[in-house]
Amino acid sequence: MVLDLNRAKTAVRHWADRHPHALLYDEAASTLLDVASGKTTRVPWREFAGFEEKIHPETNDAYLVLLFENGLQIALVDPGGVAFAPATENSGPVPELPPVVCLKDFFALKGRVDHFLYEHPDEPPPRECLDMIMICIATLDGARAVGFDVGDLEGELEKSLSEIESRTK
Repeated sequence: MVLDLNRAKTAVRHWADRHPHALLYDEAASTLLDVASGKTTRVPWREFAGFEEKIHPETNDAYLVLLFENGLQIALVDPGGVAFAPATENSGPVPELPPVVCLKDFFALKGRVDHFLYEHPDEPPPRECLDMIMICIATLDGARAVGFDVGDLEGELEKSLSEIESRTK
């Protein structure tokens, strides 16, 4: 693990320059723009504890993991952009919840839920819809923990959850 703050900032800038389809870095504002979601988060450099450059074992793609004193970690991954640990305070334990998620995962799962709900309006939603909603909740809670404003996404998810509830009564 590398503790040098200047090396970390340089590594983030270089990673973002090589992956502009996934992430944009505003060094002056210390913000990361997650391209898939269009959302930004501020990098808390004052709480910087270290970083690691890693290679994904399956894809051989390089990614960065930023570590902070409060225990939070942010990973810069392609194609996901900003990745983070999901948070389960509101969802509770969730089967098949991956240890690292990104907002791109949220959009993929939410799209699948909406497909079941709106492309098959006369059918009860399958049980897996509720599981996907719980993963989405944990993903949004994790995103909020690393500084993303996800209130609008929570509102959209609430609509889907209400639709599921109305069909299962």
